[in-house]
Amino acid sequence: MSRKLHSPVAVIAGGSAGVGRATLDAILDRGWRVAVLARGQDRLTEISDAFGDRVWTRSVDVSDGAAMDRAADAIVEEFGRPEIWVNSAMLTSFSPFDDVDEAEFRRITDTTYLGTVNGCRAALAVMRRGNIVNVGSGLAYTSVPNQAAYCGAKHAIEGFTQALRIEIARAKRPVTLSMVQLPAINTPQFDWARNRMETHPQPAPPIFQPEVAARAVLQAIDTDAREILVGRSVLKLMAGNMLFPEVVERQLTQMGVEAQKAEGMDPDARDNLQSPADYPSRAHGSFDARAEDDGIIVDGDFARKAALFGGAAALLTVGILLGRTSRASMPRLGSDGDDDTAVPYYVRPTEYRS
Repeated sequence: MSRKLHSPVAVIAGGSAGVGRATLDAILDRGWRVAVLARGQDRLTEISDAFGDRVWTRSVDVSDGAAMDRAADAIVEEFGRPEIWVNSAMLTSFSPFDDVDEAEFRRITDTTYLGTVNGCRAALAVMRRGNIVNVGSGLAYTSVPNQAAYCGAKHAIEGFTQALRIEIARAKRPVTLSMVQLPAINTPQFDWARNRMETHPQPAPPIFQPEVAARAVLQAIDTDAREILVGRSVLKLMAGNMLFPEVVERQLTQMGVEAQKAEGMDPDARDNLQSPADYPSRAHGSFDARAEDDGIIVDGDFARKAALFGGAAALLTVGILLGRTSRASMPRLGSDGDDDTAVPYYVRPTEYRS
């Protein structure tokens, strides 16, 4: 039986947790209905139970292009034709390259890069107009050690998105294709990714909450931006790689691995590389006490012009003055307003607040 209603439809691939889950909440808050695609059926069931007819869900592996095409057709038939499509699915492994075999590297690439490609193909097959947003990373500009497969995939997404954007413009299709380049975000990725480091992984500081990323996705949609840069760290990565790449690489050689290490190791660590981890549907990971609720969100083209005419310092300054989100920072979970350096870096998932 069709569940079509008279309100706009969005699709989020990788929408059951992390940035995708925060984006789901943000789009639902605008009154849209959302189709959620993800591997984990338990999390999809949780979302369906929470939001009822406002959501449509299907368990699908984004690396399977045929399955994504079938899901897109089903969305149109059962839920409505989408006007927004967000590609946010990803996998990673916190491991030295020498420890990552071909199958593991391919699995990360198939999900993170080809999953985005498959999402764009499926979206363009069913969308008549609207916005496609590919969720990227500052690591598309400057890579870090111990995540070679993930960094390579994010670089690939950047190149693919630019090529496809030009083709869409040449065809004069009324579809806007945007990239949102994210900083380190407090998501469950760091609780369930494959990890060969001797400690629990963490987002390399500064860390931002997933809601900052969700606001950036909405800004890309609202402004039809070509690219959105999020967080001062992404601006620094972009400027540093453009102006002083050898200095950036030297610093990452010295501290790039250590910046990704939290204190301690979770004895119940998960591994979601081959199958979904047993984990609730939530946006936040284990680093609420250290994550910032607000951050710079700036149009990437504007930032580049600032860098061209005023240098990297102007890029950062203008971004701070004009690109900051209007929402004021809220107190951090687990923070009483005092210096939070005494708060443990890693909080086990069982200790989360709902």
